[in-house]
Amino acid sequence: MTFRVATLNLQQDLNQWEKRRELICQQLGELRPDLFALNEISVPLQTGRWLQRSARERLGIPYALVQQTRASASSEVDAEGLLTRFPVVETGNLDYRARDAVAAVSRVEIEGHQVDIYVTHLYGSRGEDTLRHYQVQQLLEWISARNDVSHQVVCGDFNATMDVPSASRMAGAFRPSQTQPTAFTPLREPGGKLSHPYWDRLDRCIDYVWVSRDLRVVDSGLCFDRPSADDADLWPSDHIGAWADLEFATD
Repeated sequence: MTFRVATLNLQQDLNQWEKRRELICQQLGELRPDLFALNEISVPLQTGRWLQRSARERLGIPYALVQQTRASASSEVDAEGLLTRFPVVETGNLDYRARDAVAAVSRVEIEGHQVDIYVTHLYGSRGEDTLRHYQVQQLLEWISARNDVSHQVVCGDFNATMDVPSASRMAGAFRPSQTQPTAFTPLREPGGKLSHPYWDRLDRCIDYVWVSRDLRVVDSGLCFDRPSADDADLWPSDHIGAWADLEFATD
């Protein structure tokens, strides 16, 4: 069986969210992933629940939503999440105890296989990689402790390219489904200010679908990668997403 995983950083409620969400919903209808990992869910606006409801009402996709807020004061504003078509067996979370970052896991049942889907968002891309490397070490130790399933997928914004230690450490344990550039799009705020003006456009991969050895990547690519047909400055997010079609290597 082949199943589709996608990941996207929603950029909270910034940069014209009410217009961007329509692009996300439209392109979600084209992609129709079975599992959709989300970074930067806005807790006050419940943007994850908006996407869940819109997918059901507009697209006919009956997703369940699993959501985990970030730690400390960030819990009031920011969350990681997963929309899933598959039944959820259990959930869990890890507090990195660093910059309020967390990781969440949902164990889902896919045609008799149990698969752990992890979602995380590591320390910001302008920061030193030492802290991200520390977070990756914690993440991998946690995954290793949950060793009663052999199928694992880790999704999210790692804020690191493959040439830095944190991403290289991940690559020692998991395979990235793709490494095409995902950041940053030409999204502009109202009035013309470019998002992340200190970075070049779409010159780096920092968003990943990492796959364990017992899963096979059938196909992969980028998603949420087109601006509005009416406004070239309006994109689904400041990041492009990634998707992968996976199958069980033991089948």
